[in-house]
Amino acid sequence: MHLSKRLETIANMIPKGSHIIDVGCDHGLLSIYLVLEKECTALATDINTKALDNAINNIRKYKVDIPTKCTDGINDININPDDYLVIAGMGTQTIMHILENKILPDNLVISSNNQLYTLRKYITKLGYIIDDEKFVEERNKKYVIIKFIKGHKKYHQLDLKYGPIAQKDMNYLIYELNKLFVIKEELQNSNWYTRYKNKKEINALEKLITKIKG
Repeated sequence: MHLSKRLETIANMIPKGSHIIDVGCDHGLLSIYLVLEKECTALATDINTKALDNAINNIRKYKVDIPTKCTDGINDININPDDYLVIAGMGTQTIMHILENKILPDNLVISSNNQLYTLRKYITKLGYIIDDEKFVEERNKKYVIIKFIKGHKKYHQLDLKYGPIAQKDMNYLIYELNKLFVIKEELQNSNWYTRYKNKKEINALEKLITKIKG
């Protein structure tokens, strides 16, 4: 079966034979793919009943055994340490709400559509390290997918801002740099400190890009 580039990237971060908890499963295609192609088991969840009905219809269509649950995040879900918790297509504040004060597995695969610095800072403080990061461009949209595993490591500010692994991808850095240039134009009439901070970030990104170019 065919997956979008974003979902295929997520699937590639998950080892064969894993148990997946697919939070906010939407159409359920990621879980279905992992069961069919990587011999995984899965639980597909969503807070939206219409989305979950869509997933159930696809599960029936592909004739796979995937239980579903309508719930807010991972409420009332039994989680084991070796499970893979996948959360994609949500904002960082929603993801933090899902993870807050919960028993979590050793493996998280997260794709947030905003506030990546806040996301990395929050999850690493929960006792995780950043194991992998991928930057995906698809249909004029940009995604950063992060795999966290249990562990402890102190990260520098720049690592939390642009990712210890993602910052080695020049396409990602150029994307972030272009965003800052847009912000710079919007801040022309702002106070001096805001302009200084923005310029400092631009300089840091330009140095990273120069470093990659060698």
